[in-house]
Amino acid sequence: MSQAATGYRQAVVERALRGPGTASTAARRAAFDNQGVDSPARALVDRVAQRAWTVTDEDVAGTKAAGVSEDQIFELAVCAALGQATRQIEAGLAALEAATTRDTADRPERDARDATPVKGHA
Repeated sequence: MSQAATGYRQAVVERALRGPGTASTAARRAAFDNQGVDSPARALVDRVAQRAWTVTDEDVAGTKAAGVSEDQIFELAVCAALGQATRQIEAGLAALEAATTRDTADRPERDARDATPVKGHA
């Protein structure tokens, strides 16, 4: 991933977690991590993180009826989505790194001048 893309992604995460908002920074962090979320928003945050495509108006209405404001619901949902996206991109990049490292280790050394195997290597 390019340094620019990484920087933009980190800036968005930083802003969502620590910038001004109606949900506390602790609540936003819990939603990002999908761990330790307070009961009124727990089911919604977990659904956003694990199965976002299944979130319904009723899920949001239930969270709102439990006392969570619309602004807080939005902030927690954004943090849950960013957290899941971060975990997925980190897992993907780690898999690419492992595959690249493994692929490089499996290849014989090559002579840079003619791309032929170095003596003693198949």
